[in-house]
Amino acid sequence: MAVPDLLPVRMLNEFAYCPRLFHLEWVQSEWADNDDTADGTWKHRVVDAGSASTPLASGPPPEPKVSRSVTLSSESLGLVGKVDLLEPLADGSVVPVDYKRGSPPDVDEGAWLPERVQVCALGLLLLEAGYRCDHGVLYFTDSHQQVRVDFDDELLSTTRRLIAEARSAASIPKAPPPLNHHRKCPRCSLVGICLPDELHHLSGEVELKPRRLIPNDQAARPLYVVDQGASIRKSKGRLDVRVGGEVAQSVRLIDVSQVSIFGNAQISTQVVRELFRRDIPVLWFSYGGWFSGVAHGMPSKNVELRIGQFSFGEDRSFDVARRMIEAKIRNCRTLLMRNGRPRPSPAIDALLEAARSVADVEAAPSLLGVEGAAAKAYFTAFPTLLKPSGETTDFDFSTRNRRPPTDPVNCLLSFVYSLLIKDCTSTLLGVGLDPYLGVYHRPRFGRPALALDLAEEFRPIVGDSVVVSVINNGEVSSGDFVIRAGGVALTPKGRRRVIGAYERRLSQEVTHPRFGYRVTYRRILEVQARLVAALFKGEIDDYPGFMTR
Repeated sequence: MAVPDLLPVRMLNEFAYCPRLFHLEWVQSEWADNDDTADGTWKHRVVDAGSASTPLASGPPPEPKVSRSVTLSSESLGLVGKVDLLEPLADGSVVPVDYKRGSPPDVDEGAWLPERVQVCALGLLLLEAGYRCDHGVLYFTDSHQQVRVDFDDELLSTTRRLIAEARSAASIPKAPPPLNHHRKCPRCSLVGICLPDELHHLSGEVELKPRRLIPNDQAARPLYVVDQGASIRKSKGRLDVRVGGEVAQSVRLIDVSQVSIFGNAQISTQVVRELFRRDIPVLWFSYGGWFSGVAHGMPSKNVELRIGQFSFGEDRSFDVARRMIEAKIRNCRTLLMRNGRPRPSPAIDALLEAARSVADVEAAPSLLGVEGAAAKAYFTAFPTLLKPSGETTDFDFSTRNRRPPTDPVNCLLSFVYSLLIKDCTSTLLGVGLDPYLGVYHRPRFGRPALALDLAEEFRPIVGDSVVVSVINNGEVSSGDFVIRAGGVALTPKGRRRVIGAYERRLSQEVTHPRFGYRVTYRRILEVQARLVAALFKGEIDDYPGFMTR
């Protein structure tokens, strides 16, 4: 792999801290904020503003005036970096000052190696530019303490060695393995992308139980626009949804994770551009709830991941498909066992037999046959999940139908499945995968095949569970549906109720059956998508389907 001519000094810090973090962040262009990184950005705001000028190295001794945010580069060193604060001394030498959040650690050197290497690399850039520089300073913003870092032979040699090692690591498409149950991992902002404990657990290299390192769900949530004729505008850091000239919804942009538009609503160019800048996708549905398109900003820069996806072998793709379908069938069976009244024993037994037979299937047509037979047994028993027909005469169910659904239950199933496919598509795009090239569903124009694959194991435990919940709890009634040309669709009011139940389900915490920690379904979707990515990158050998207990 061709490596850029100049390595950012900040990435040298990351390499010294964790080679995998360096590779994910620089080579694969992955990034995620956490409290530490956001606080560090805030603490850097003064020095990041820069200053008017910087004295030349070849000029007269500079006046005792500091320069901020000074960018330096060197082709011979292969480095580019920014000095937070450059302080000239009376003897004509200069001192690079690097701002760090927190307080100095209690170690003999006064600071950890990555921080000392980073300021030493800045010193090398200054020396290369003709300045005299024999030490640097680390300034810790929380404690307002300074730590002097002398550029002795040992540190200079270590820094040069790490530069060469970092460039060598960057030339390899595959990231280094994750750290093994290391204390560095919990505070890393990329831990939810790296999945260090999960990957080690799946590889069988360690028997330690994975720690709950996955970050909590972000506070931002999807914005749904269901009113026909609505318009979406941006106003002072907020999104306003106007209906008939009046503001029907107003939310802060920082509280929005995606925008989903149903039917005919208008969204301004200014809003779309701002959403793209914030990596917030816009998703469109037909009036009836059919997921029809997505728009987002620039695609992921991690081209090596997509190369791995496109070159993934057909035989291995079939193995992944079997795992996904087995998980779907077992999750269907679990839902019937938990909630079927009376207990539908024939269907439960048929689903167990189907799940066991998946391992023996050797071709895609046979797998389709097993899945079809399992679906028939499952939907035959689906009425046992609903209240007795005498109490809910509006929601009798006989068989699965769609395009268009001809009864309220099938209407609900189709609508919730569209919401699930929407979130799977958005999640895969965020991970950096192409949602249109799947491992089970065949590529077809406009069909997000990989999103359909990922959704399979979540259809019963998320989609069907929501439908059963809104019916049995009385959240929807016959007044929430309209019949047009033999098809049944939800009213805007009914959509809002179902969307609310769907979002509650995604926010529900469950114990992960494989890793043992509690996490929301929303986060599990991302974990499973990242495990698919890890498989495409060769970091794990098999895909572990999500099967609830």
